[in-house]
Amino acid sequence: MLTKRIVPCLDIKDGRTVKGVNFVALKDAGDPVELAARYAEQGADELVFLDITATHEKRKTLVHLVEQVAAAINIPFTVGGGVSSIDDVQALLSSGADKISVNSAAFKRPELINELAGNFGSQCVVLAVDVKREQDDWIVYLNGGRLSTGKSAIAWIQEAVDRGAGELLLTSMDHDGTKSGFAVEFTALISELVEVPVIASGGAGNETHFVEVFTRGKADAALAAGIFHYGEVTIPQLKSKLAQHQIPVRL
Repeated sequence: MLTKRIVPCLDIKDGRTVKGVNFVALKDAGDPVELAARYAEQGADELVFLDITATHEKRKTLVHLVEQVAAAINIPFTVGGGVSSIDDVQALLSSGADKISVNSAAFKRPELINELAGNFGSQCVVLAVDVKREQDDWIVYLNGGRLSTGKSAIAWIQEAVDRGAGELLLTSMDHDGTKSGFAVEFTALISELVEVPVIASGGAGNETHFVEVFTRGKADAALAAGIFHYGEVTIPQLKSKLAQHQIPVRL
């Protein structure tokens, strides 16, 4: 059985790590290079770096900061934010990223997924999907959660995987920063729908929430930010708890 992955996330704004609730009220959470090095040392399985205002500000990801983070870690590293072309991806891979996360640009021009998968391989392409529950559906949001598309996340995810996305990063905006637990039912729905790995994101508040998303939610990986940044849960203690529940992790 494949081990479940623990993935800290660095949300970057103005060169600093930030954390908010439901994608707003952002607070400083520290230096991204220092945090990255700490998580690699603690046993994180991967690291995600999201330049959360790049799309909104119509600019590219902070390549120099990606280089600094990559130099400080020895674990797989996914980078996203403002990625909209083959050249963007080439620049980030050359700066030390292992995988690239695409979100708004891929939704606006889905052929981008085919192009990136064709040039770099599906394993390099992570589709990030930010969703909100509306009536009886989950709706895709773009531009760092600022813009509703009105489109069902299920339909978009299925299309993106068919086009070559090799992994999904699902963030429930309703759960983000609330520490009330992951969107377990939605994660399970998507995990059963697609053949590619699913990373659950949004809502981690304690170790039990990770147990739930790996068991009931059927996630392959779970991402968290605030609880790691502020030391509320450490990665070694989390992995120990998961192992106690017979959830396979890399210790």
